[in-house]
Amino acid sequence: MAKYRRIFLEEATDHLAEISRALLELEKEMGNVEAIDTIFRMAHSIKSMAASLGYDPVSELSHRLEDRMEGVRTSGRVRDPEELSLLFRGLETLETMVQTVANDDPLAPADEGLLAELAEAGDALAAASPEAVGGEPKKVPS
Repeated sequence: MAKYRRIFLEEATDHLAEISRALLELEKEMGNVEAIDTIFRMAHSIKSMAASLGYDPVSELSHRLEDRMEGVRTSGRVRDPEELSLLFRGLETLETMVQTVANDDPLAPADEGLLAELAEAGDALAAASPEAVGGEPKKVPS
């Protein structure tokens, strides 16, 4: 298990650095497709690695970030500075969680408030976009 934990820590650290760089690119250009795709892929990888090792809070938060980025991919851009700030908060929380694993401390459950905010942002985007995630058009309130 120690071998896989070490690999997780190395790869998660690299993925978090990639997310950080991509978020900085989005600060300059909120429609940077390469940065959006990078964050989506890195969140997906962290989610999968964490789930396979039982780091459920890490997996849950990275899954929510991945879902959020799927919405960003659909719209083609980060909506506004508040959404970018939310993504940075997700990154910072994931970094803290990975550091907790590195310290061999017990993981606390994922921050429910942050999880809810990531979901709300995704729901708002889906409601605004008839071409929402999943290929099925969402009903737009009239």
